[in-house]
Amino acid sequence: MKSIVIHAPKDLRVEDSSIPDLGAGQVRIKMAAGGVCGSDLHYYNHGGFGAIRLKEPMILGHEVAGYIEAVADDVTTHKVGQLVAVSPSRPCAACEYCLKGMQNHCLNMRFYGSAMPFPHIQGAFREVLVADASQCAIADGLSPGEAAMAEPLAVCLHATRRAGEMLGKTVLVTGCGPIGVLCILAARRAGAAKIIATDLSDFTLGKAAEAGADITLNMVTTPDGLAPYTKDKGQIDVLFECSGAAPALHGAIPAMRPCGVIVQLGMGGDMSLPMLAITAKELQLRGSFRFHEEFGLGVDLMQKGLIDVKPLITHTLPLDQAIDAFEIASDRSQAMKAQITF
Repeated sequence: MKSIVIHAPKDLRVEDSSIPDLGAGQVRIKMAAGGVCGSDLHYYNHGGFGAIRLKEPMILGHEVAGYIEAVADDVTTHKVGQLVAVSPSRPCAACEYCLKGMQNHCLNMRFYGSAMPFPHIQGAFREVLVADASQCAIADGLSPGEAAMAEPLAVCLHATRRAGEMLGKTVLVTGCGPIGVLCILAARRAGAAKIIATDLSDFTLGKAAEAGADITLNMVTTPDGLAPYTKDKGQIDVLFECSGAAPALHGAIPAMRPCGVIVQLGMGGDMSLPMLAITAKELQLRGSFRFHEEFGLGVDLMQKGLIDVKPLITHTLPLDQAIDAFEIASDRSQAMKAQITF
């Protein structure tokens, strides 16, 4: 089969690789669609992010969906022909954090397309994937492209859970890439009354408005756009910081209401914090990392028509144009979510 393999920055290759054997509890999936994620782009553009660096060639990809073409004899939950969204998250179910229901912090996590451990965890951008049946959420009724959006949607549903009570709240989303826009959809579904979105690109802000943001602010053309929300110590109840950029976080804090909640999703690197303002306002800073049970919930919400991810899929390219897909995905002036078909 063909797989998409990263060797070094800007050295992406479509290569032959072997198909693993089907084991107990597993299904074999003919892959149909995979979305290029921000972490994939970090490997492609920079060879890693932060202290995480490529040390060997690695198959990329973790936002994937496909059709089951074989099941192990002991699998009764899935059938040949079903469309499944495949969770890339494979916790061990035995460590301290798994046993506490904190599977996203598993000590032995095997997450597709991750260079954190060595040997690296190979990813899912391949024509055929053998996966545990327990990873596969049945996504019949969706398109493969929609099903492949279950992973980033799960990230945002987990962040919404981390934010806590959302009903009637005023929400600010900084950074309107796929995660930011999906946070808008999730916050609205959770009951947010007013959603403000900021970014540096009119294209992404247009997608934010399309997803339901009440107000969009381009911080290049209107750098003081959040000033009205600083009145009376602040008007924002919840901040989803999705850019990973220190100026976005620093600029939002004056608009935060006392005792407001900051949920940090963006992972652009370490940043300094205005601790005096955070302390004086008694703000709550909460990290949000990956997901677990939210993966199946995301598929269910899409199947019920309660969250529509189709407008986020802006480009779809075939496997033999994988490099073009990565280049397009890197251009935020024209791409929201670029996907590859297998």
